[in-house]
Amino acid sequence: MGGRGRSRTQRKHFAQSRENNWKYTKNDPEQQQNATADNNSNRENSNPSWKPFVTQNIAFEEYYKEQGIVPPEEWNTFMDCLRSELPAAFRINSSSQCYLEIQAKLENDFMKSLQEEGTDGSEVVAIRPLPWYPENLAWQSTFSRKQLRKNKILGRFHEFLKLQNEIGNITRQEAVSMVPPLFLDVRPDDFILDMCAAPGSKTFQLLEMIHHSAEPGSLPGGMVLANDVDVQRCNLLIHQTKRMSTANLIVTNHEAQHFPSCHLNRTYGEGSEPHEVKELDIDQLLFDRVLCDVPCSGDGTLRKAPDIWRRWNAGMGNGLHGLQVQIAMRGLSLLKVGGRMVYSTCSMNPIENEAVVAEILRRCGGSVELIDVSSELPQLVRRPGLKKWKVQDKGMWLTSYNEVHDSRRAAVVPGMFPSGKGYVDAPQHGDDARRSQLPDNGSNGHSQNGVGMVQDPATPTTILDEEASTLPLECCMRIVPHDQNSGAFFIAVFHKLSPLPVTQKKHCYQPGKTTSTGNFQAQSLPKVKDINADEVEQVDSVGNQLSEVTMGDADILENGNDEATLDTDPSKIVEGKRPELIKPSSDGKAGPELVTGSRKLQMRGRWRGIDPILFYHEEAAVGQIKAFYGIKESFPFKGHLIVRNTDIDHVKRVYYVSKSVKEVLELNFLAGEQLKIAAVGLKMFERQKDVSTECVFRITSEGVPLLLPHITKQIVYASPVDFKLLLQYKSIKFGDFVDAEFREKASKLQFGCCAVILNKDNKTLSEPQVDASTIAIGCWRGRNSITVMVIALDIQELLERMLMYSEEDSDSLLLEKKPLIAA
Repeated sequence: MGGRGRSRTQRKHFAQSRENNWKYTKNDPEQQQNATADNNSNRENSNPSWKPFVTQNIAFEEYYKEQGIVPPEEWNTFMDCLRSELPAAFRINSSSQCYLEIQAKLENDFMKSLQEEGTDGSEVVAIRPLPWYPENLAWQSTFSRKQLRKNKILGRFHEFLKLQNEIGNITRQEAVSMVPPLFLDVRPDDFILDMCAAPGSKTFQLLEMIHHSAEPGSLPGGMVLANDVDVQRCNLLIHQTKRMSTANLIVTNHEAQHFPSCHLNRTYGEGSEPHEVKELDIDQLLFDRVLCDVPCSGDGTLRKAPDIWRRWNAGMGNGLHGLQVQIAMRGLSLLKVGGRMVYSTCSMNPIENEAVVAEILRRCGGSVELIDVSSELPQLVRRPGLKKWKVQDKGMWLTSYNEVHDSRRAAVVPGMFPSGKGYVDAPQHGDDARRSQLPDNGSNGHSQNGVGMVQDPATPTTILDEEASTLPLECCMRIVPHDQNSGAFFIAVFHKLSPLPVTQKKHCYQPGKTTSTGNFQAQSLPKVKDINADEVEQVDSVGNQLSEVTMGDADILENGNDEATLDTDPSKIVEGKRPELIKPSSDGKAGPELVTGSRKLQMRGRWRGIDPILFYHEEAAVGQIKAFYGIKESFPFKGHLIVRNTDIDHVKRVYYVSKSVKEVLELNFLAGEQLKIAAVGLKMFERQKDVSTECVFRITSEGVPLLLPHITKQIVYASPVDFKLLLQYKSIKFGDFVDAEFREKASKLQFGCCAVILNKDNKTLSEPQVDASTIAIGCWRGRNSITVMVIALDIQELLERMLMYSEEDSDSLLLEKKPLIAA
């Protein structure tokens, strides 16, 4: 049983019950009843406390009927779709070397074979590309676990997906989850922030986008900074993105709403050497694109997470509204002027969607606009955002903030309503009847949140009128499940026109004004109080709910005390005064050093429990690596190597970072290590223990594709037969290779790491040639043999790719040599 808490029999019953739960629809009540009875009988014998998933929730149905998220005539179709199983979907990694081969295999092999299998009366549904995803890179398939087990072709397809997913050539991802990054309009040179990145499928997608057009041996000018608040989810994020093998990624661990400012402000600049600052290409960390896929109630994922049916309630969305606004506002603050931010949730709740977008527009005024992207991805079926909605609190429907009871104004705030209005001060010309309708909370017409005036430019209405937003919320997108057999999603695209308005410190609304373009210009921001703990008890762990922090661009870039926006747990921060300026070591030793300030930064780095990031400046070791592999001077090497080990003499791994990541790391050092970096860089070299060679650092499998075009030594070309021999037997003696020329050249290599390149066409090559189709593996040249230094998964994938390159006589040659090799 171990940590799973169930025996093998119990797990089998659990899986079978879940399959039966999806297998029978409402149209087959007799079958469903029989299956449920049989399953419950099995369950009673193994675990009497277990209950099957319930796919209905009266409160859920009443809530969304009242909100009108779909027309009444579509309600039954909508609910039936939510109760059905979600089709499996996956995306081909467009930056993978073999993505065209995978695409061709899907189109010419699996797509046709599955269609043929379906003509004999079975329930197999053919796989198909998603029509709205560019270049046929995203695919969808519907099949059950039973079909996977019993159908030979589906079983082969499933194994293919598993292998390609583990290697990183494809990513399994819900179809609608692929949509938000597409609307970011990513370019290769963009600096991108993914604020709530775990588990990492969207981060992987963003990395694909910036790497897609990169030439072999080169890196894009942009980078992705992926952040998540939860340490365990950060580990999942790192594991997911490792499959990409990229030097253009930084993973951080911060609360998204308090993501730190990383900049050189006046405090850091004083007393420092001016030329040190001028050497940096950037002096503040801002982003061209921000993906703000916020924590949400997740009811758009009911089809893949049916447990949400049981625990759903309206308070889940209400409790997250404030956090979502905070995160989105922080994202806009970190966005460059002219940049684009996508806000998204996998929730259908307007309190988490349109209400958040409306509040953002009110706070930002004319500095931010919603973009109409209805012409982009025309084959994606989407619906416009809502203009009207209500708030439900403790079972009561509220149409405006004026109806909120005094005791609930900490949990239900004006921004949740379409107009965003707080209290309306009573007129001074005798309208006592209207004054009497306003709740009296002893604050002279002001609420606990300090709200004083109308915040929306809408025409004033009576309190009893149903509110409607005048903001362009129709530019938002709602994806509903039954439109294209998917999950539900909400997406809004923002464009930053100018710096955000500076926050005024008094906690009350000031009269707004309308600009010449019709956009509403906010004058000041409200302070939202903490949400009660019982409001979010059924929500995923998203960190502590904190009070609203309102901060404009000017505050972020000029505020000298960034400590307030960071984790303040003393156990996480190394003791000592904050240095005024930190820079990479100038004496040739790795690590940051203090230029001015009262105390040196400890070598373990600022964040306790996180390995430090140190630039690797050991000239002897770096020179040895360059000489052994013949690395060209044109390859950007100096200043791009980092280590995460303070013992420089016993460094185990050396990582490579792109120019963009290097700039961010240097800025982070100078700014006092504001960023809590969990992972960074591409593992390029690894120390080989107990070996006698001129260079103890071998090139890793991840580093081969990037470094291969830039090395001139330790390279050898192998025929398809010999290359396949290496993959199959892992270690081959020189005398056992088929090709005499390869045998001779391999034996002349220096002891140590080498790269073996597949010569697909058996051409005579006078000098190394590397292009996008080149297949190479890292090996070790021993005394009498060549040994493959590649993991089993990569070997398996390469062997499958070798099938198309194998010559007709390769099998006979292998049979002839097999007894000798085995011996």
